[in-house]
Amino acid sequence: MDTAADVEARLPIRSDMDLAWVRQHVRQAATRVGFGLVDQTKLVTAASELARNTLVHGGGGVLETSRVTAADGTAGLRLTFCDEGPGIPDLERALSDGYTSGDGLGMGLGGSRRLVHDFEVDSTPGAGTTVRVTSWVSRPVRPRGGA
Repeated sequence: MDTAADVEARLPIRSDMDLAWVRQHVRQAATRVGFGLVDQTKLVTAASELARNTLVHGGGGVLETSRVTAADGTAGLRLTFCDEGPGIPDLERALSDGYTSGDGLGMGLGGSRRLVHDFEVDSTPGAGTTVRVTSWVSRPVRPRGGA
């Protein structure tokens, strides 16, 4: 996995305004780590969905961002969303497309999982949920026929 992780920030998620701050912070952190625009957008989209889940389904919580480095020296960004809400009683079902326990489209968890490289969920009914995602900076594509 990774050889180093530096916590950059802990942001509360308690209101719709906090969701905007989460998106802005993740975009800025991804830029500092070296993500290109497409990868930034994927990570910000995943973060937005997970932050909204933290607020709506978990009653609020916190986002922790960490800069990480893989064993091969690749830089990445890890986002950890924690809440102390009711937990997810059926995680497999919650990860399936189209499932929603609210008014949404049912793309939050499953969609977020597809937008990042590593995705982990730890949820205990009655005790809350932690979702940890990691995205790695893409390496440049080698030129054809080149070194």
